[in-house]
Amino acid sequence: MAALDFERHRRELRAHGYRLTGNVADADDLVQETFLRAWRARDGFDDRASVRTWLYRIATNIFLDTQKAAARRTSPVGDVLETSTTIGPYPTLEDEVAADEVVELALIAALMHLPPRQRAAFVLRDVSGWTPAELAGALGSSVATANSLVQRARATVRRHAPADPQHWRRPALTAADEEILRRYATATDAEALALLLADDVRITMPPDDAVVGLEAVAEFLARPMDWRTIPTSANGRPALANYLRGAQAYDALVVDVLRVVDGRIAEINAFVGAHHVAALGLPLVLYP
Repeated sequence: MAALDFERHRRELRAHGYRLTGNVADADDLVQETFLRAWRARDGFDDRASVRTWLYRIATNIFLDTQKAAARRTSPVGDVLETSTTIGPYPTLEDEVAADEVVELALIAALMHLPPRQRAAFVLRDVSGWTPAELAGALGSSVATANSLVQRARATVRRHAPADPQHWRRPALTAADEEILRRYATATDAEALALLLADDVRITMPPDDAVVGLEAVAEFLARPMDWRTIPTSANGRPALANYLRGAQAYDALVVDVLRVVDGRIAEINAFVGAHHVAALGLPLVLYP
């Protein structure tokens, strides 16, 4: 077994880690620890088994080990995208093997309401498509226990995520999405922004309160500040990385992830912090 046997699974393991943790930094840490443990245990690997399944099992159990304390904490209440400062955007890769690999932010937020074992069970069974027997093996439980975890997780997810599972995954960006993003990036006043926004549009930007309604959102976005932007994509949605003018350069500040419905922006999930910009593979500084 060589390091290449691990490396070919890095991207999908990173996505798996993101679904479990809700942010790229923790997902990357999870992948690195998975590779480290797998390498140390490589001599005991059964060649009849799948390396991919083995790595997923290791990653899942690392997550569960690190989240034992979290299982004793109260689950989040309300809209996680409005309150959580730990959830973050995930880059959409241009060479995505399959568009349905991209999991919507709404589902990621719903998963954060689940206790760790239920979250792991749901992700492996309903997102990654593992069989009940495979799931039980990964969790070290009986099939009946694994199925029970999935059923309880599904009930919670239904309360917090889009009702239709087809809405859990985003197709590739359309030309219309890209045009909306271009207009959003170049709009400089409330009137121009209002033409792009749905009547019930909202901005989530934890820990600040959500901004709700067309007029309030347009006025909020039109505040005069010296910005530079880079159009991108996150979680399969159009997104904009925003850089604010500093003393000598433009510094990364926030990523806006747009949800477009019927040609209008229905929601803007704003992730504040340069680390969110870095998670999308973008520079931290732009020079004039």
